[in-house]
Amino acid sequence: MAFYYEEPSRTFSEYLLVPGYSSTRCIPSEVSLKTPLVRFARGEEPALSIQIPMVSAIMQSVSDDRLAVALAQEGGLSFIYGSQSIEDQSEMIRRVKRYRAGFVVSDSNVSPDMTLQDVLRITEQTGHSTIAVTEDGKAGGRLLGIVTNKDYRVSRMEPDMKVSEFMTKFEDLIYADEDTTLKEANDIIWDHKINCLPLVNKKQELVYLVFRKDYDRHKKNEHESIDASKRYLVGAGINTRDYAERVPALLEAGADVLCIDSSEGFTEWQKITLDYIKKNYGDKVKVGAGNVVDAEGFRFLADAGADFVKIGIGGGSICITREQKGIGRGQATATIDVAKARDEYYKETGIYVPICSDGGIVHDYHITLALAMGADFVMLGRYFSRFEESPTKKVTINGTYMKEYWGEGSARARNWQRYDMGGSKKLSFVEGVDSYVPYAGALKDNVDLTLSKVKHTMCNCGTLTIEELQKNAKITLVSSTSIVEGGAHDVVVKDNTLDAKVK
Repeated sequence: MAFYYEEPSRTFSEYLLVPGYSSTRCIPSEVSLKTPLVRFARGEEPALSIQIPMVSAIMQSVSDDRLAVALAQEGGLSFIYGSQSIEDQSEMIRRVKRYRAGFVVSDSNVSPDMTLQDVLRITEQTGHSTIAVTEDGKAGGRLLGIVTNKDYRVSRMEPDMKVSEFMTKFEDLIYADEDTTLKEANDIIWDHKINCLPLVNKKQELVYLVFRKDYDRHKKNEHESIDASKRYLVGAGINTRDYAERVPALLEAGADVLCIDSSEGFTEWQKITLDYIKKNYGDKVKVGAGNVVDAEGFRFLADAGADFVKIGIGGGSICITREQKGIGRGQATATIDVAKARDEYYKETGIYVPICSDGGIVHDYHITLALAMGADFVMLGRYFSRFEESPTKKVTINGTYMKEYWGEGSARARNWQRYDMGGSKKLSFVEGVDSYVPYAGALKDNVDLTLSKVKHTMCNCGTLTIEELQKNAKITLVSSTSIVEGGAHDVVVKDNTLDAKVK
């Protein structure tokens, strides 16, 4: 007969953290959110760690190169979505890796034969007022000059005026060699009272731009996710179909870590994919796998060589797998069960395999709960889709700014590889929806606020690291009445719709 679990599967909203003793050391500024990203042996350090326990979901509507850079600047990591051509995904990886902390690869470029109208169009598209003039109009071309909003006046110039007629020519620019350090570049910027310093190679080809504002930002971002060459870390999603072609291309492009993107990871297909990667690249290439929701699934992927394991089926805000197929498990219960299996595996083998809770995060405090329940980091889709840096369009609906957000299993994405069961190469029915989410502004501002909540809560629990939180947290199941009590109740909340008059 079928196996029945005795306890119901539960979500994060059904739990609360109970305060622990807080010493005078328990202040948010003392909290470390650093966490391992990939497996490591007892007594060793992981090959990859991240400074904050947040990674972005492997989704078309979430993780492109722009968001990857923004999240890496805050200490997290993005997995560039794999439901696109190998060439396009590889190019996104390259764009991220072309960045060095504080250095910018120009995304606003014109040729000298282009016009003022082209400059205005690019400025409107990118929001950038500094445009590089290169011989071929591309980033990395031979630098001939720079155009800023100080070089033209729209009211006094014809739209068809050639860029060559009003640009600041190369011989009039302050520039530096490509090997210039960030500190040296900043000294030049300040000495010459300029806002932008181009770095060129011996062929006069543009390599980087260093901006005064980006240097200041870099100095403030002490916890950036960077590699040994001070380039931003970036991950990439792969599937169990074209891995033999996709993996080499992504690695050549510079991907630091891979992750098999699948709705269900307890399959031979994932083992075959992991076997291929480990056979051809050994431990040099790090790859996560999933998703699973129980100890058996975790053990299977850990034994197969997964460097981290993702948890969650059907818990995402746009995921309807449970509705369509009746399969899944409450995210809190799944995280607790897999965390126990991870700890047992560590005791038996001496190998620690990090786990990632993917889905089910509705409120910021759910992140803290997921960590307390044993997750090493969380993967977020809806959360990041709301930000300016996500790849989707910003639209106005009933006077409110929204951003588009759709699931990989939706008719729009048609990512059949993610739901592949070895059958025909098509998505026979949808497991995700097409939706909108409220626009929330810049990633940095929102991540800072979320992490502030996480750190304060950890202090309330008397813990200063994620490891301490996992060991010492006290977690209680709450009743439905307690959940209601946790929000504003028995009052009329003031808002702009009330027209109150003092009598």
